[in-house]
Amino acid sequence: MTTERDFFAGRRVVVTGGVGTVGRELVRRLQTLPVAEIRILDNNEDALFFVGNEYAADSRVQLFHCDVRDADKVERMFAGMHLGFHTAALKHVPLCERSPASAVNTNIVGVQNVIRAATVNHLSHLLFTSSDKAVNPTNVMGTSKLMGERLVTASNAVQQDGRSCVFVSTRFGNVAGSRGSVIPLFCQQIEAGQPITLTDPAMTRFVMTIADSIEFLIQALMLAKGGEVFITKMPAIRMVDLAETLIELVAPVFGRDPAAVETRIVGPRPGEKMWEELSTDEETRRSYDVGELLVILPAFRDIYDRIDYSYGGLDLIPNPQTYHSAAITPMNRDELRAFLLRPGVLPESIRAKLGSS
Repeated sequence: MTTERDFFAGRRVVVTGGVGTVGRELVRRLQTLPVAEIRILDNNEDALFFVGNEYAADSRVQLFHCDVRDADKVERMFAGMHLGFHTAALKHVPLCERSPASAVNTNIVGVQNVIRAATVNHLSHLLFTSSDKAVNPTNVMGTSKLMGERLVTASNAVQQDGRSCVFVSTRFGNVAGSRGSVIPLFCQQIEAGQPITLTDPAMTRFVMTIADSIEFLIQALMLAKGGEVFITKMPAIRMVDLAETLIELVAPVFGRDPAAVETRIVGPRPGEKMWEELSTDEETRRSYDVGELLVILPAFRDIYDRIDYSYGGLDLIPNPQTYHSAAITPMNRDELRAFLLRPGVLPESIRAKLGSS
């Protein structure tokens, strides 16, 4: 089986959304591999400037201001690339609900622009990062991500000049510690002496570290044959356990008595599910276990009959159960505490204080 270093050796890689939480960590990971070039595309000017300073010593890393809604610019930026990771997106549910046209333009039209750029420039692989919210979507953001998945899968039916790009999607759960995630929010509330705002004690979620998410992307890209949706197996947590464990761990850092930190139940937000879904009932008929990952094969297999869905000798074990967080035994408090202390989960300032105490 091809090693990771051999797969990436000498390749030029483009990353959209390269200064976001996932994109930035992905670039750091790619820097450890023998790639020829890492091209970062993002529309966040300030972040591009500061991230550029971080990568100044690595001549392989090139940063460009580029919005995925600009089809011509995206096509030019993909010229000469071999591999692509598409992580740019509008991800916040309330913002997409208030600005649905922006969500459509970025998460659907933007995906199509990236697909076209990868096709025209003959990339060998393009990976799209989707979301659990694409499963049985209840909001604009999730629906736009689902359409992105469908476009990515359908693009494998199109070939140009006898050369085809492998288009593949990955579904994420919650990346712990990422911007906008609940762990930094709970930490801020504890620091400010405010009540922790808990949606519902029975709510469950999948969680993964940022490092785990990057390993997932690398694995999926290397395994992909075209048209699949990959899911990584993740631990589940109860939100009430997360809140209470964070209080015990973080409150003393700010000189607060954990027993004095209030937890306020505020109820689920509109469209928010009690558990996190990463596959549907329909998808179980074409879902398989391939070691550390689950793979959902395309529904219209007759269209993709030229693709050999074998994965380097890995057994394709049918996976007849929908993958959702209420069906997984959640981490206990000790496991959750150990998870929170992993790099990248807690804000670094808090983690440093815990490490020195």
